Amino acid sequence: MTSDGRGTLCLVTGATGYIGGRLVPELLAAGHRVRCLARSPDRLRDHPWAGDVERVRGDVTDATSVAAALRGVDVAYYLVHALGTGEDFEETDRRAARIFGEQARAAGVRRIVYLGGLTPAGVPERDLSPHLRSRAEVGRILLDSGVPTTVLRAAVVIGSGSASFEMLRYLTERLPVMVTPSWVHTRIQPVAVRDVLRALVGSAEMPDDVSRAFDIGGPDVLTYREMMIRYAAVAELPRRLILSVPILTPGLSSHWVGLVTPVPASIARPLTESLRHEVVCRERDIARYVPDPPGHPLGFDEAVRLALRKVRDARVATRWSSASVPGAPSDPLPTDPGWAGGSLYTDVRELAVDAPRESLWRVIESIGGDNGWYSFPLAWAVRGRLDRLVGGVGLRRGRRDAARLRVGDSLDFWRVEEIEPGHLLRLRAEMRLPGLAWLEMHAETDAGGRTRFRQRALFHPHGLLGHAYWWSVSPFHALVFGGMARNIAQAAVADATARAREPVR
Repeated sequence: MTSDGRGTLCLVTGATGYIGGRLVPELLAAGHRVRCLARSPDRLRDHPWAGDVERVRGDVTDATSVAAALRGVDVAYYLVHALGTGEDFEETDRRAARIFGEQARAAGVRRIVYLGGLTPAGVPERDLSPHLRSRAEVGRILLDSGVPTTVLRAAVVIGSGSASFEMLRYLTERLPVMVTPSWVHTRIQPVAVRDVLRALVGSAEMPDDVSRAFDIGGPDVLTYREMMIRYAAVAELPRRLILSVPILTPGLSSHWVGLVTPVPASIARPLTESLRHEVVCRERDIARYVPDPPGHPLGFDEAVRLALRKVRDARVATRWSSASVPGAPSDPLPTDPGWAGGSLYTDVRELAVDAPRESLWRVIESIGGDNGWYSFPLAWAVRGRLDRLVGGVGLRRGRRDAARLRVGDSLDFWRVEEIEPGHLLRLRAEMRLPGLAWLEMHAETDAGGRTRFRQRALFHPHGLLGHAYWWSVSPFHALVFGGMARNIAQAAVADATARAREPVR
């Protein structure tokens, strides 16, 4: 609470990401006021808490926008990193952290809170993975900023939708027999996402004379092999046979993870590289400032049990894919009238649907993930595999929720760019393409009161390769996009029929 009796004003960077999206409601529940800094604030609008926060546009690498966002802020949460943005991501992280620290000091911010990675004891920083090395450097920069700073260092975070949990879950569930890298014997101290959030919220109230790093972890220290065996037990799976071989390098390991799990190699690599060294907490001093309530920190089995319950109940608030794909385009959608941005290819399909518009919308909003794309499955599977081969996200990111979408959700190799409930779903492609692509689906009612489905694919080519790409795939559009439109219309009819047969309650 501030001196004027108002709740502490907290700035959350990375609110569109996995941790940030979960931290915001926890801060609100603790009585704090929240301001969210995002490159695309509209991506936050469909979150349940969107109306309770202030949303501002900005980027941590832009000093002017950071200064504006920090104005009047008491506690600033730094939850962003440039991992995956290219070979120079460490320099980008370094520059962003310096800007943030300098602007926080200039704005009179009382405290910075940063979530970093747990580093191994006795290992020179030069021998760490680039991921861990950068996280450690960002923590030092913020501690040296002149603003009291809390650096929380965590290893593997166990929670529904986290990249670490998804990697563990899919490896264990899909492979009853595994040939694994040697890092499965590395000791790790995992931590439940609930305890990470509790430490983040509690850090806002630390005394002003505390400025240091804290290790945070759960009560269990396990090898990755033991984590897979215990996951199988909690999930009631048959015991897994795990054989490790020393020849799987971090690069090969990341491709192996990318092949088996929805986590692409670009994200799996830093996760697997971080497992080369033992990551175990060296102190538990955080409990002096953020006391543990009864039953906390949660043990590994309980953390897995809670995460699985969220997954099975379709109550996953955020996922590792909530954050934008590094380098994903943010260009505005080309509009038909007056657009002067060059060539724009379109494929438009329109059908009358013998079903209520509500049924059509239910089908549209449930597309993708386990529900599929109502089209030639082999073509989509091949396109997803090809995308993975060239370093893209592929088709297996799935959905956060099986029935509901919100702006910013990842949807296989698309992202929800716009949604008007009952009327419009617009997806932006995040697969590797020589251009920009969108897919729109409309549920409409014509002048005669009949339901109509309108589907539009748009492609803005980049260079000669982009034009060649469109013309090489256009012969398949009748099969892929035409089939999709027909099958969506048929599914809407089936939905309406099934609901008409349901007994009246």
